[in-house]
Amino acid sequence: MTRILVADDHPLFREALSGALEPYFENAQIIQAGSLDDALAKLNEFDGVELVLLDLNMPGGEYFNGLITLREQYPSIPVGVVSGSDTVEVVAQVMSLGAQGFIPKVSQTREIAQAIVDIIGGKKWLPEGMEEELDKVDEELKVLLQRFRELTPKQIQVLSYLRAGLMNKQIAHEMNVTEATIKAHISAILRKLEINTRTQAVLLMDKLQLS
Repeated sequence: MTRILVADDHPLFREALSGALEPYFENAQIIQAGSLDDALAKLNEFDGVELVLLDLNMPGGEYFNGLITLREQYPSIPVGVVSGSDTVEVVAQVMSLGAQGFIPKVSQTREIAQAIVDIIGGKKWLPEGMEEELDKVDEELKVLLQRFRELTPKQIQVLSYLRAGLMNKQIAHEMNVTEATIKAHISAILRKLEINTRTQAVLLMDKLQLS
């Protein structure tokens, strides 16, 4: 039995996608999750999941944290990102972070079905013409993507709070850690991104079009 996990915080989209895929995968078990924590729990509960269809911005998964966490904790399970944010910068980042495919939410059901078949079969899948667009990504952006890839999920979470304008004390409160821990995370972030200030970190996130 093929097991597919659909991880998206919109119940209507999960239900619609699951229902639309059933005719293409009659013997499949489609599992649903509404947050990153829920997705991790479902992966722990169900053995043999062959593919995760992941929304980029569901709770806990913002700023690519969901993709990074899944690739770290379940490296053998392929991830296909399903998102409404389909700029070349976002797609380049998704593929750089280890996704096996990027599926725009506006894709027709048969395209999504083909993407699933390809990804489960070990192939990468991108919308028509997107691979050529990725080849045009400038070298500066490629370097930034490579540096960003070195960040841990916790460091990306800290970055998201920085971008929201929170101070160290506020971030520490939100993450339930000490200010010293946050300062250590920020130092590591600046070092890995090869920048010097918090402002530069926020500008970098803007350049990568992280939403």
